[in-house]
Amino acid sequence: MSDTSLQLTDGQIRRKMIADFWFDFRRNKGAVVGLCVFTLLVLVAIFAPLVAPHSATLQYRDALLVPPFWSDGADPRFLLGTDAVGRDVLSRLIFGSRYSLFIGVVVVLVALTGGIILGLIAGYCGKWVDTVIMRVMDIILAFPSLLLALVLVAILGPGLTNAMIAIAIVYQPHFARLTRAAVMGEKNREYVTAARLAGAGPLRLMFKTILPNCLAPLIVQATLSFSSAVLDAAALGFLGMGAQPPAPEWGTMLAEAREFILRAWWVVTFPGLAILISVLAINLMGDGLRDALDPKLKRS
Repeated sequence: MSDTSLQLTDGQIRRKMIADFWFDFRRNKGAVVGLCVFTLLVLVAIFAPLVAPHSATLQYRDALLVPPFWSDGADPRFLLGTDAVGRDVLSRLIFGSRYSLFIGVVVVLVALTGGIILGLIAGYCGKWVDTVIMRVMDIILAFPSLLLALVLVAILGPGLTNAMIAIAIVYQPHFARLTRAAVMGEKNREYVTAARLAGAGPLRLMFKTILPNCLAPLIVQATLSFSSAVLDAAALGFLGMGAQPPAPEWGTMLAEAREFILRAWWVVTFPGLAILISVLAINLMGDGLRDALDPKLKRS
């Protein structure tokens, strides 16, 4: 009976924590809007084959640079017009959301995993280990992120996979520094000392005892890095170093449409708006997560 009561109590505590988090999160109206837009983006990416009216790579040779449906000379088959080789812009934008989400997820996972491991080792071990790891991170941070990613992609070779690897390497120091700072603040607390006296080894102390109490700033940083990864991947694609044609990645679409800026504004405007709206929505959501997860930043 006491075990059941304890389980119920634990469940009630978890529900209260979730309710408190949602209460703090929804007070930020911009964060709620960002969450709605991001959810819509995820649904569009998942159901892209069902939502898109055409294939992303199918070319209609009789419909080159057709304007959007509200303009003169429009074709009702293509709501947002077509590009220079007759591909439907709306369909390419829809399938391009898959690339953006995939890039953001992979970059954040790789950077977060590497940053957490390095930060835990540096913060827990200290001394020369901390010095070596942090100086390497400082060297990476000394370079502009996009420039360093561009150099790494130039070394590895153009392509989406290499672009994601380069961006993840560039973002890793942010997670490492956050983790190190959180670990240094937690490792001397009473619960860590108690776990150490109970016989817990260094790996258990780092990953089971300390890390769960350091996740709040990492979640916020991961959200903000997600949007930055989408933006940097689009920039690399625009420079020809990211996803390669005919992939419907938004940055690559911008690069292909540069020469038609004056003749066909829609082939440049809509991919740019897709990048803008996605990055803005994720940043707004990250701002709300920061307010909800950090007691010092909760709004009165």
